Amino acid sequence: MLPSSPDAPLARPADHAACRAAIRAGSRSFYAASWLLPRAVRRDAYGLYAFCRLSDDAVDGAGARADAVPRLRARLASVYAGRPADAPADRALAEIVARHAIPQALPAALLEGLAWDAAGRRYPDLSALAAYAARVAGSVGAMMTLVMGERSAEALARACDLGIAMQLTNVARDVGEDARAGRLYLPESWLREAGIDPDAFLARPEASPALASVVARLLAAADVLYERAEAGIALLPPACRPAVRAAGLIYAEIGRDLTRSGLDPVGRRARVPGARKARLLARAALVASPRRAERPALPEAAFLLAAVAAMPRPIAGPPLAPPRPAWWNVGAQVVRVLDLIEVLRERERLGGAAPS
Repeated sequence: MLPSSPDAPLARPADHAACRAAIRAGSRSFYAASWLLPRAVRRDAYGLYAFCRLSDDAVDGAGARADAVPRLRARLASVYAGRPADAPADRALAEIVARHAIPQALPAALLEGLAWDAAGRRYPDLSALAAYAARVAGSVGAMMTLVMGERSAEALARACDLGIAMQLTNVARDVGEDARAGRLYLPESWLREAGIDPDAFLARPEASPALASVVARLLAAADVLYERAEAGIALLPPACRPAVRAAGLIYAEIGRDLTRSGLDPVGRRARVPGARKARLLARAALVASPRRAERPALPEAAFLLAAVAAMPRPIAGPPLAPPRPAWWNVGAQVVRVLDLIEVLRERERLGGAAPS
């Protein structure tokens, strides 16, 4: 179900500004990479991401409530009924899902994954972990692909690959932080094969060569998916490709930083310094994605593609502006993004607000 009037301006300029501010505060990497998106796509990306961020914070943030997921599901139902809650992200999401014909099953999948978080679910093997990642990250990749105006099964499958790869990277990076919070996402069968008892590790998380081998195995699985995802970028509108490529490069670099530091996700949180991000953003703006043979979606993500296939296509709007030649203004864009990263780093250091 979608709001009955796709052309109705449900969100006000102040709502879009609030969504942008939420992303600027909540995700430096996403906000920086978003500057490589066309303006119209960027605005809808902020609205989509703002709803995802508030959902995650409601379930896992400082003020999390036991009934957070049912409340979020009710808000999502109101969005699709055309009666969004009186909140900027809800109004923006209602406008976005109507304009781009995003089936309710996609944001509902995200909320299902967050419910698994709230329940403290653990994952026996990689397939079970991929099913979780498909919900909390593959769904977002699929929604972003629709926002960019691409609905082919191949592009959606590769977007899910990228989202799942990013989530596997998150799992590898956050092993220690999650364990200290009583959560375990690493495949339990892998831990046991490495000689680690999952319950004992949760009770006392420690770095070890055995844990390093499990983390390396997970990062290798993520790298396979990053490689698969690359082919899908060539299917996106040319003006959207650099931002998606940048997101993948930056997240993959988190895994490389973790590897360089000895695969210890307990004593140190892997990160990508601002200067390195800038180089990756420049690479994303200049390097073309090759087309490769089509591959089916991961079985764990197939339900997302089925939901899109069952949804009528939206009425076509004006196409995105054709891209400038590859050499046009790339330097200025990269400098702008580098400046933005430095501003955000300074804001984080001083605890103040970044300028808009």
